[in-house]
Amino acid sequence: MAEKEAVFAKKFEILKALIKNSRSTVVLTGAGISTLSGIPDFRSSSGVYATTWKSYQVEEILSISFFKHNPEIFYAWAKEYWYKLDDYKPNTVHTALALLEQKGYLEGLFTQNIDMLHKKAGSRKCYEVHGSAEHHHCTNCNAYYSYHWVAPIVLTGQVPRCTECGSVIKPDIVFYGENLDGFTLSRAYEMFNHAHLCLVLGSSLVVQPAASFPAYTVHRGAPLVIVNAQKTSFDGSATLRFTDLQQFSEALEKYLVALEPRKLLV
Repeated sequence: MAEKEAVFAKKFEILKALIKNSRSTVVLTGAGISTLSGIPDFRSSSGVYATTWKSYQVEEILSISFFKHNPEIFYAWAKEYWYKLDDYKPNTVHTALALLEQKGYLEGLFTQNIDMLHKKAGSRKCYEVHGSAEHHHCTNCNAYYSYHWVAPIVLTGQVPRCTECGSVIKPDIVFYGENLDGFTLSRAYEMFNHAHLCLVLGSSLVVQPAASFPAYTVHRGAPLVIVNAQKTSFDGSATLRFTDLQQFSEALEKYLVALEPRKLLV
């Protein structure tokens, strides 16, 4: 629900100063931003995790051990949730963050989402903490396959198999029981540790280790801005808190359109 205009405008004036004065701004996004594009979230009361799928818990389906033994069940579930991503388009949050980067005011964007919408919107400094449906690999010989090669196979109800060795193909998404990419984690720790401003958009800040990223910024005394409908454990540490993503991102995009580009981040 949108905030009262007077209250929102007062907070947003503070945000504009924070953005202009920050020499290093980092952003963390979660599933909440994708819901504006029509993609179901995972952890709300109506999210994907709130229901079972053919008697299976979704978190069970998304474990690496389950995938290894039951790839056909995973792909039957994923057919509806992960292999129709071409139906979804970036929304105002994605485009506003892409513009923040284009104007020279963003050092890094870290997302918990696997839907590729940040990149579709034009973000280049984008780190996908939980991987991406964009890339797939053979579980045996490691041959590479793209989303656009795999998706049509999954949509016909088949399990995608390697054309080289016949083994099952897996999306490069971090399943439960798998480690996150070490390079992405090291970049996150580095950037959030040195950030002068941290924005958290559409994340409940529950899933670790991404939920701990803002702590590195807050620990240094740098400002934290949270935009999320539900409360988070970091609300007490936030310099500013907004509740409506669409209201926030539309105002941010309007502000950035008129803002002079920063030629060099120092």
